[in-house]
Amino acid sequence: MTFLSASHPVLLISRIALAFSWIYQGAVPKLVCRSSGELELLGHVIPVYEWACMAVGWMGAAEIVFGMILLFTGRLWVFWFNIVALASLLFYVLIFEPYLFTEPFNPLTLNVSLIALSFIAIFELKKIETNN
Repeated sequence: MTFLSASHPVLLISRIALAFSWIYQGAVPKLVCRSSGELELLGHVIPVYEWACMAVGWMGAAEIVFGMILLFTGRLWVFWFNIVALASLLFYVLIFEPYLFTEPFNPLTLNVSLIALSFIAIFELKKIETNN
């Protein structure tokens, strides 16, 4: 399956939206503008500030790589992994920073939307597999 397959626009839109979200979340709040919120969330498991800063940088790079994988792959497991990762992150925030769920554009609305896009991509990939 090619990246710009015009015959599967729903899958293409899902992949682009998912990839954009991961790449943006990896680059902007973690690498370019090191968010204090990112450090605060990670501080619950990495109490040493310098280590948390390093971990946030590595996480940002990993998120960018994962976004690229989502963009260029047609493998179902990647989208299932995305669902598990997003649900796990949601659960983590719920435990350590539940007040974030009352903020605008909060983790719940973002993660549920991205999980829905992942399911759409999975359904589209399964349709493609069934037709081949």
